Amino acid sequence: MKGIKIISAVLLVFSIAISINAQNDPRWLNFEPESKQSNGKHVVLISGDEEYRSEEGMPMLAKILTHHHGFKTTVLFSIDESSGEINPNHQTNIPGMHHLKSADLVIMLIRFRELPKEQMDYFADYLKAGKPIIGLRTSTHAFRYSRDKGSPHAKYDFASKAEGWNGGFGKKILGETWINHHGIHGKEGTRALVDGIAKRNDHPILKGVVDIWGPTDVYGLTDVPEGSEVLLWGQSTNGMTADAPVNWEKPIMPVAWAKTYKIENGNEGKVLATTMGASIDLLSEDLRRMIINGAYWAIDREDKIDEELNVEIVGDYNPTMFGFDQYKKGRKPEFYK
Repeated sequence: MKGIKIISAVLLVFSIAISINAQNDPRWLNFEPESKQSNGKHVVLISGDEEYRSEEGMPMLAKILTHHHGFKTTVLFSIDESSGEINPNHQTNIPGMHHLKSADLVIMLIRFRELPKEQMDYFADYLKAGKPIIGLRTSTHAFRYSRDKGSPHAKYDFASKAEGWNGGFGKKILGETWINHHGIHGKEGTRALVDGIAKRNDHPILKGVVDIWGPTDVYGLTDVPEGSEVLLWGQSTNGMTADAPVNWEKPIMPVAWAKTYKIENGNEGKVLATTMGASIDLLSEDLRRMIINGAYWAIDREDKIDEELNVEIVGDYNPTMFGFDQYKKGRKPEFYK
């Protein structure tokens, strides 16, 4: 009996060690709130785009959520397995997707990923459970699957023609897929109309949100996303500085909206989508505020939203200007701790 107890104790220690090592895997980041501050919720932030430096923006948002608001957060990256380094151009690997099993919310900014089945299965299960999503910028065209590979997740492709999934994940879940650059890319920014078209929008996600400007351009949409409530309309600016005048020759476009989604045999879930969200856009305090407000709204804790929620950046944050191949090479996830 004594021998059995010793073996059991050894197995317990071994299992705890495995769990700790899994949490501390160098391929992703985990941020844990102090126990007295913890709100008991887990947010997984998924980065993976070639242009808008989500590998910089997502850790910054994670630290705000953890240190100011008590969320446990996990940040996933596109990883080159041969080096263990972050490589946003590597479109077929985001390790750590199993964290979605315990996630209460996903915040994502990915573009044209073609993830393997074993990773995408976790994402599909998350959607079936009807859990909430905040999708930023290129998440409207998050996935691109080669037509001839026969992936069971090919319907997520941004140009999918599959029955019930026309326009793929972007259209089906977020409300829109990739259409075009409505603004002039690299020359025009986005001025958000917080007051909407006719009156102040009193949605809880916009509490305390007064002024949003970002240097990324307005994306084109085919129409107001079906079943959505537009939170922000965006105007193109003639220039990429906050004081640049509005381009009155271009119509406004929705740049943030709230809706619900539901997939086959799944539960209904909440969505906050915005075509803003590049790392440099997130210098906007009120854009960060909208996202943090959105996190509380998504997990049905709207009572926690007030006009002065702390969205102050934790530590240093010097985002890289957007652009292809502008990512900081040689960095591993631990750099963003």
